[in-house]
Amino acid sequence: MKRSHVLFALTSALGLVAFGGQAPAQTPARAYLPSGECDGRPATTVPMAPGLCLGLVWQGAGAEGPRMPRGLMPLQGGDWLVTDLGGWDAGKGAVWRLSFASDGAVRWRRLAGGLSMPHTVARGPDGRIYVSEMNRILTLEPAAADPAASVRTVIGDLPDNRLHDNRHPLSSFVFDGNGDLLVNVGAPSDRCLDAKGKPRTNARGACVEEAATAQVRRHAYLGDGRWAEESTVFARGLRNSIALVRHASGTILQAENSVDLTTPEHPFDEVNVLRQGGHYGWPYCVDLQTPLPGWPARQARCGERDRPTALLPPHAAPLDMIYYEGAMFPELRGRLLMTWHGYRRTAGRITAVETNADGVPLTDVGGRYAIYPRGSLAYPAGAPSVKGKVLTPGWDRVAGRQPRGSPVVMAVAADGSIWVTDDRSRAILRIARP
Repeated sequence: MKRSHVLFALTSALGLVAFGGQAPAQTPARAYLPSGECDGRPATTVPMAPGLCLGLVWQGAGAEGPRMPRGLMPLQGGDWLVTDLGGWDAGKGAVWRLSFASDGAVRWRRLAGGLSMPHTVARGPDGRIYVSEMNRILTLEPAAADPAASVRTVIGDLPDNRLHDNRHPLSSFVFDGNGDLLVNVGAPSDRCLDAKGKPRTNARGACVEEAATAQVRRHAYLGDGRWAEESTVFARGLRNSIALVRHASGTILQAENSVDLTTPEHPFDEVNVLRQGGHYGWPYCVDLQTPLPGWPARQARCGERDRPTALLPPHAAPLDMIYYEGAMFPELRGRLLMTWHGYRRTAGRITAVETNADGVPLTDVGGRYAIYPRGSLAYPAGAPSVKGKVLTPGWDRVAGRQPRGSPVVMAVAADGSIWVTDDRSRAILRIARP
């Protein structure tokens, strides 16, 4: 198919005229307006790192397709699975199949609906497809005549969180090398404080919420698509572990969304190498050894926590990490790609972090981080920060041209291009060569 045909089909599906025509009334308020092409797809106007472009695969403007696209996984033959949060209420989520007609037009098929905040979608050690819902891990068969009828609960009875009772209701998971499921269970509050701002503690002086939340659990693999319902705690003191990744060497990384203090320059988010039995600081400490407001230093015991491998910009809100091994960008092979999803000045970015042979991020001391609309700020003196580069340095809002980026999940296509969901703009995008 000619590139011009692909461009026309995609921009028509979005409700735009190819190459930057006028947008009709149904165009989303956070619309990406096409400007040229990016490897056969409409190019966005987002300034990218040299040698890269950000193309628009799809942006929702009508009834078809996901409302809040989150998880993303390629299927053989060029189709994709997309999880749809649907909204921050139970029962509004779905799993969709994305395919393309012969003329390039986007086609959606809803495989399962009525889900509660689905996020991660991944292929398991047995080849089946698994999805994390708010309070369970499920499996389904995308190729079944009735995929909804194939939905089966694999692990149930995860904490049934609500947005305002629990700020971190989403579940995510990774498979360990032996097939075990490592499952995130987010913290049920910001800092484990009562209405008067005092620590909520047990008889030992520890946060009462740590017993069942703010942790990554291990569910043993039983074989043939079965995992133990009972779990053990792999790591604790983790406020929000949506971003989990396993390196081929066995390293498990977690990217922490730190607490929601109102100051834009504090606290810093972080990357942790998880170890069995580790405690990573929540709700007592942030940054390297800073007690959180509400927790006296004698209770926080910051020197006893597992220190972060590296700090990330404050309020960056990392939501995904993948190791890139595709063919399109040889210069990125082996690097750790991260999405920074937050709404403040440090977010709206995808970064490529250098790593060692075990997949652990390399670090700088004395580094700086970029902020929108321009400029940069320093990390704390002596603190390690990730070493790498931003792939999307210009993903800030430009009125009438592009929204601030809200990247969630990435996946690498067969050709090595990097696909990414943007849930606030209801879009799927693709990083490729110009």
